[in-house]
Amino acid sequence: MSLTDLHREYRWGGLDRRDLLTDPTAQFEDWFRQASSAKSGSWWRKVGIALYKCFQTALGAEPIDPNAMTLATADQDGRPSARTVLLKGVDQRGFIFYTNYESRKGCELAENPRGALVFYWADLERQVCVSGDIAKLPGAESERYFRSRPRGSQLAAWASNQSQVVADRAALEEKWQQMEAKFPGEDVPLPPDWGGYVLTPTRVEFWQGRPNRLHDRFRYIKQPEGHWTIERLCP
Repeated sequence: MSLTDLHREYRWGGLDRRDLLTDPTAQFEDWFRQASSAKSGSWWRKVGIALYKCFQTALGAEPIDPNAMTLATADQDGRPSARTVLLKGVDQRGFIFYTNYESRKGCELAENPRGALVFYWADLERQVCVSGDIAKLPGAESERYFRSRPRGSQLAAWASNQSQVVADRAALEEKWQQMEAKFPGEDVPLPPDWGGYVLTPTRVEFWQGRPNRLHDRFRYIKQPEGHWTIERLCP
């Protein structure tokens, strides 16, 4: 099948200006709850989503993490890169994720502390795009989160020099085993090159798929006074 033959019609819902909350973080949290549970909307919408998920399961598709997001960064020369990471928190400061500070994204954020996020929830036919400034979280907050992680993940943070070349899989697993021997108890300390970031949004877009590619799309823009303006955009 040619890529030009791939086509999907969007039919599950719409988005009206009067439905939007005044704060984009609150609006995101509402949509995220729906993406996590898919319990909102009309009866027909619920049935449609349930059938869609059953169909995907029958095909052997794995469930998609609702907190998966594409993170785009750029180096000091403006060369972009993107990858999928997991959202680990959202509050009035912004969107929180964790990574190795010396990874590619960490190095780019040190040079150019701005970025963009994209969330896509196929079963709800929704997309959220966020952009803004990115800063490191306080060390104590990163440590609290690190201590909540499974022990294997904690050891992996020590074993993996993220984004660096490694000889083979065996070398990576050997390094993990070395870290397991180095920290034999349950208490694995926070690595000095690992921690959290928060993206403080200055622009947030909410996109709802609609028939005939006439999608609903709204943009929140942060004003100097601190409030948000909302505009409808052409799809």
